[in-house]
Amino acid sequence: QVQLVESGGGLVQAGGSLRLSCAASGRTFTNYAMGWFRQAPGKERAFVSAINWRGGGTYYADSVKGRFTISRDNAKNTVYLQMNSLKSEDTAVYYCAAQARGRNSASYYYVREYDDWGQGTQVTVSS
Repeated sequence: QVQLVESGGGLVQAGGSLRLSCAASGRTFTNYAMGWFRQAPGKERAFVSAINWRGGGTYYADSVKGRFTISRDNAKNTVYLQMNSLKSEDTAVYYCAAQARGRNSASYYYVREYDDWGQGTQVTVSS
């Protein structure tokens, strides 16, 4: 089990940038793959990005490829999501999630495959 706290959300103009952070508790952070998901009103929580336990493998939804970058700093127990060229359709609550090490990378795309979740941070992109 790991405790996660997101931060960095806010209001930004279309075309602008935000960097989300997810701070994780505990000494076991390096043993977890980390994911970012988002949920817009009336929609299910959807995959955005993920990074494996060592940071060498990154994964992105097609809708954010080339615009978003996921990274992690295990010394700080933190995972980041740099979001550039933001669009109105990026508006959502963004959640970070932790998955225990050992699962296949194909699992990274699915909400059900994650063990722990943060409370979310609101990202609003205005036109």
